[in-house]
Amino acid sequence: MDSAREQGLWKRGVLWLLLLGPLFFASYGFANWFTGQREDVGSLVFAWEPQIPLWPWTIVPYWSIDLLYGLSFLLPACRREMDRHALRLLAAQVICVACFLLWPLRFTFERPPLDGTFGLMFDVLMGFDKPFNQAPSLHITLLVIIWAMFANHIRGLFWRGLLHGWMALIGISVLTTWQHHFIDLPTGALAGFFCLWLLPLQGDTPLKQIRLASDPRRWRLALRYGLGATLCAVLAVKLGGAWLWLFWPAASLALVALNYQLFGAGGFQKQANGRLSPAATTLLAPYLLGAWINSRLWTFRKPAPSQIVEGIDLGRLPAMGDLGGYAALVDLCAELPLQHTPQNYCSLPSLDLVAPDALTCQRAAEAIENLRHKGPVLVCCALGYSRSATAVAAWLLHSGRCQGVDAAVALIRQARPQVVLGPQHLAALQSMVDAQPGLEVAHAG
Repeated sequence: MDSAREQGLWKRGVLWLLLLGPLFFASYGFANWFTGQREDVGSLVFAWEPQIPLWPWTIVPYWSIDLLYGLSFLLPACRREMDRHALRLLAAQVICVACFLLWPLRFTFERPPLDGTFGLMFDVLMGFDKPFNQAPSLHITLLVIIWAMFANHIRGLFWRGLLHGWMALIGISVLTTWQHHFIDLPTGALAGFFCLWLLPLQGDTPLKQIRLASDPRRWRLALRYGLGATLCAVLAVKLGGAWLWLFWPAASLALVALNYQLFGAGGFQKQANGRLSPAATTLLAPYLLGAWINSRLWTFRKPAPSQIVEGIDLGRLPAMGDLGGYAALVDLCAELPLQHTPQNYCSLPSLDLVAPDALTCQRAAEAIENLRHKGPVLVCCALGYSRSATAVAAWLLHSGRCQGVDAAVALIRQARPQVVLGPQHLAALQSMVDAQPGLEVAHAG
């Protein structure tokens, strides 16, 4: 575990437990009671689920999440991490209980009487747990959050293997104790990863990044992704069965739509190592797959980067083995992860199909200028046609190699004819120049 820890954190953890514990039993109990009074509670069971065995011994890992819940408050190394962890658990409670009240489902299997210690543990469980609170499984939602906290602090191959094995067993136990139907598991996992995304341990919560988009193009893209999410959700509801998995791409596209409309590039949570956060990767997985395939199809005929000037190349986001010969990388892509990060790396996440603003252009120009002294630099985005081309044009202006926006764009198009730089890109570049009077003169001399 981490050695550098703030002193006295256990007291803060106890206070959080004193708040969350009663809230858990009060809200969960109320949802059980309220749903038990209703006559419109349905169920969602797949035809193969009666084949799931009842393993009484798995009540032990099932119950163990309560112990791990409390122990997880001993792990945070600082006040921020403690509070974010507690707020994640609080968000999980609010989300799941709200779903139980809005869309109640009932567990339909009748568990036979059980004897011995395991039977006693089941009896205690059923004293406060009723078969009404199903999707999303609060047990799975909490498991995702607790698992993430332990994974951040447990070190050593053996202990990490034990951790992941036991956590996976807890996940399986919700089925083998006949506590949940299958639909509750993926929906619970989705809710858990949403809590992780909403309250990251590093960086601001997306709620602090909310800025209503003023660019009409962002609104149009948000609308398209929103329509895609709606279509997937409608198909899932209408077709049922295995088509219910379409709720995953529905959630993925809905989150992308919100990124364009509200959260901006920060909603993709691309980190300093070039990868997206685990939560964003999971939530956005269907979209990420489509975006990666799209990037490869568009660049199929010209996968190699293009040299703009000596030492500065422009291209698509490189795959694992495509970084040979480059000492540094400037990455403008927000939505795709980088599989291998070079030692000299700068990430300036920008939304796809949207022109970077003047500030991003300036930062990109400065990053390229600083990194080019390390050796050959690759400037990239998903295709290497727009965002990264804007960044290279910004550097050409910043360094004085070109005396105007038109000249910079012409030089780039000569080397890479496929680039797409529209009026918004040119306006952003001109705004960068206008914001720094004498820029061209200073660098040209």
